[in-house]
Amino acid sequence: MRNVLLNKSNIILIGFMGVGKGTVARALVKNSTLFSIDTDDLIESIESRKIKKIFETDGEAYFRALEKRCALWLENSVNNTIISTGGGFYKQENLQKIGKVIYLKSSFEGILERIRNSENAEKKFKKRPLLKNLEEAKKLYDLRAREYEAVANVVINVENRDILDIVNEILEVI
Repeated sequence: MRNVLLNKSNIILIGFMGVGKGTVARALVKNSTLFSIDTDDLIESIESRKIKKIFETDGEAYFRALEKRCALWLENSVNNTIISTGGGFYKQENLQKIGKVIYLKSSFEGILERIRNSENAEKKFKKRPLLKNLEEAKKLYDLRAREYEAVANVVINVENRDILDIVNEILEVI
């Protein structure tokens, strides 16, 4: 379609785990001239192991330090790219220096329903260690939802929406 990004104008997709940041990023790639990277994929590549293993072996604090390393690299090295992020990546201090922050918003129930209705639902739940305890995950969601809105430049409601409709709205705002 079109590439309207110039200079240091990345699109950073934030939102709660399972909201569809990766799915939206892949659809944006198909409908623009942009490339996409995923912060969790970058971290898994750096560590040569899955996020779940990093959490199990070294804990959340270690993982967050890896996210910080990734955020600094993105700020200094990446331009005109769609960046899908892990659920906690929005806390990076340099987020606004990396690019335009788009919050993909959905209710907690909508996110769970989205995962449950996906082809490989069991695998998707397994790869998200913070979703093991749904009561705790809901508390985390409630806390983060307000914080996502606070750091976002743009909020896109994605609940029960067609992916192409979401992509077109994002392309309009960038």
